[in-house]
Amino acid sequence: MTQVRDVRAYLRSRTHGPASAIDRYVTVFGLAMLAAVAGRPISGVLAALDAPVDPVRMGAGLALLAVAFTGFLTAARAAGPVLMSPADAAWLLLSPLDRRKLLGRSARVIGLVALVAGLLLGVGLLAVLGAPDQLVWRVLAALVLGVSATVGGAALAVLGQSSPAWQIWLSGAMAALLVLAVVAVSGRLRTVLAVAAHAPLAAVTAAVAGAVAVSWLLARRAWASLDRIPARDLVASSARAGYAADATVGLDLSTFTWIAEDNHWRSRTLVSRRRPGVAAPLAPAWADWLRVIRRPGRLAVVAATAPLPAVLVQAGGSPTASAVAVLGGALAVAATAVSGARRDAGNPALARLLGLGLRPALAARAVLPAVLGGVWATAALLMLPVDGTWWLFGPLAAPALAAGALRMARRRPIDHSLPVLETGGGAIPVGPLLWAGTGVDLALLGCLPAFAALTTPDAAPGPYLLAQAVTGVAVLLGYLWRARTSRS
Repeated sequence: MTQVRDVRAYLRSRTHGPASAIDRYVTVFGLAMLAAVAGRPISGVLAALDAPVDPVRMGAGLALLAVAFTGFLTAARAAGPVLMSPADAAWLLLSPLDRRKLLGRSARVIGLVALVAGLLLGVGLLAVLGAPDQLVWRVLAALVLGVSATVGGAALAVLGQSSPAWQIWLSGAMAALLVLAVVAVSGRLRTVLAVAAHAPLAAVTAAVAGAVAVSWLLARRAWASLDRIPARDLVASSARAGYAADATVGLDLSTFTWIAEDNHWRSRTLVSRRRPGVAAPLAPAWADWLRVIRRPGRLAVVAATAPLPAVLVQAGGSPTASAVAVLGGALAVAATAVSGARRDAGNPALARLLGLGLRPALAARAVLPAVLGGVWATAALLMLPVDGTWWLFGPLAAPALAAGALRMARRRPIDHSLPVLETGGGAIPVGPLLWAGTGVDLALLGCLPAFAALTTPDAAPGPYLLAQAVTGVAVLLGYLWRARTSRS
């Protein structure tokens, strides 16, 4: 019987030649550069471990780690996580080859990703708890704990791909992490965190041994479940991986948005409802409102992220970092409600069949992102440890956030024909840089008074509020006035 190893060797002989010395040099050089770039911040964290850690910052830091770990599990579940290349999925998946051995390469890649993520998680745990004594052993314990957590989480995601019952366990783990983040921010774990930071080495060793045992059991069970993953799930995840690879190679990051949206709605049957009696320009925008209403889970996730700027401040973030978190998060939330404008820009002929002018249609579509971005920014500002009327910057910045989100949705594809800038830090391609800044520049311009006020919290907010009210509306009106083409 033909083995997977023989098939792989045959395919390699027809597609790739043997690795040359140049290939090995590039690989080693890339790893060395990655270590050099990541070594400085990690060494800075290790150098500051002997300093006393504020108990208040411990809770906020643990909350950020819990949210980051939840994001890792969410990304693993969204990716598959077990997947194959589209060619392998088309030619080898349904062949009589051993399914477990066929998926072994993907499992090893998942393990490598989990290893890197676990090391980063362990460094973050060290930054939160510190290492008051026995530095080497505590650093090693934190790294092993981080790797055990990520490997166990990845194994849980693999098990969830093979069995719906394990999906419940994965969802429960993610919900527990979010609850842990909320409890940590509330300050109810200060005593526990202080005890954990100064725990004796015997207790730390026992915790590490338990984590390693649980992680090993989950990984072993995940490896045994590889041959039970349904072929249709592997084909679907492989198709998504192929689209994502094409978007990454072509540097067309907007494709990820299309992939996520189409995958969500493709398998759902929507019930037709009578459109409410609204004015003609508001009729296309009503579909955006329905699209948001029909996804209450995403609205809940968006609402749950509002405390993150306050957590960042509690963890020791600077006023500039908190201002960037508030305005950047509000812009990201506003950008989740502009898919209608993105489709209009991608298919202008269909938009013209509606018989509506571009400016009235854009003005109608600007209402929803303004509401979402303004409400999120207001909630985030209310949770910041500042007194007064600072929360008013949220609704006043809403028009500028809507203008930036619409500009992001209607931006043109990346122009790869633009030159490359040679700088001291390396080459910077101008095309992707301009694409990434399109929309962000307009939002920053419209929210400049709010940004200046949030970075100087000791100043009186009155003049900044007045300037923000004028600037936000002026930016949105200016963008609508200049909207003359299908994309801008």
